[in-house]
Amino acid sequence: MHTHIIPKLMPNWTEKFGYGKFIHLEHQDNGTANMMQGGQFFRNIEENCWDENIRISDYETFSTKVQVVCTIPVMFSYWAKPADCAALSSFLNDHIAELVQRYPKNYIGLGTIPMQDTEEAIKELERIKSIGLVGVQIGSNINDENLSEEKFFPIFEACSRLDLAVMIHPWQMMGFDAMKKYWLPWLVGMPAETSRAACSMIFGGVLERLPNLRVCFSHAGGSFLPTIGRIEHGFNCRPDLVAIDNPINPREYLGKFWVDSITHDIDALKYILNMQGSKRVCLGSDYPFPLGDLEIGKFIEESDLSHQEIEDVFSHATLEWLKLDKKAFY
Repeated sequence: MHTHIIPKLMPNWTEKFGYGKFIHLEHQDNGTANMMQGGQFFRNIEENCWDENIRISDYETFSTKVQVVCTIPVMFSYWAKPADCAALSSFLNDHIAELVQRYPKNYIGLGTIPMQDTEEAIKELERIKSIGLVGVQIGSNINDENLSEEKFFPIFEACSRLDLAVMIHPWQMMGFDAMKKYWLPWLVGMPAETSRAACSMIFGGVLERLPNLRVCFSHAGGSFLPTIGRIEHGFNCRPDLVAIDNPINPREYLGKFWVDSITHDIDALKYILNMQGSKRVCLGSDYPFPLGDLEIGKFIEESDLSHQEIEDVFSHATLEWLKLDKKAFY
């Protein structure tokens, strides 16, 4: 339920819009492509980033039939002019919707929206619903603003009203410029970003005000669940700082949201399962990127988890999060 995809062909958005560092692809003779951020090299990617048949074949190697796809977070472009971000979002969403229509037994789609503009975001949410996507992927912060900011609440309200699931993915990691060495933004910043998002939505009362909003936090919830004791203690010892917008203990929300299973460590996953329950932990991979679980749950299959727990992680939790029927994929 956590994989990334990008269209093989798309405009050079920086040239099209006349500003910024939008991502475009420069395809190479060896079959790979360079992701270019404006005119600067960002990352080299392989065909499995866009080739749907390679992806299906790769997944079959690990007895997996269905993958939930969403864009690569660097495509969010929340810094852009709202109308331009809306146009880019629509292009990406149409690509995923068309993929789902062609391969309904293999692909499920999450969209992207211009979170920097509430009106544009809700408009695209309405369209996302109409073209067959079942949810959205958003960033852990929006131009360094927390998800608890009141201006984002109508967007979450619209997701709840439209019955669209929400996946929150870390991006624009805090402290990025101060810790570039050793890949620390990805190893330290990403888990912290996800906890930032979870704390913001809980302390800001988003989950309390919208009990039917179905939210999943990437990478096993980042550092949120491992540090829930500290978070709860802070809530209890300094309510004047922490409990100012929501008086409910943060521990009360465990099991009321979803997380994925990407821990790379069975003991860590067992801890997450104990905190969340197996119906709230979804099989994630972060495919096709190397920091993901590219053996698609092999470490779970080889564990001593019960058959029921494995079945829940491998399908039931995701189906419940997305409100889908397993029979649709037979």
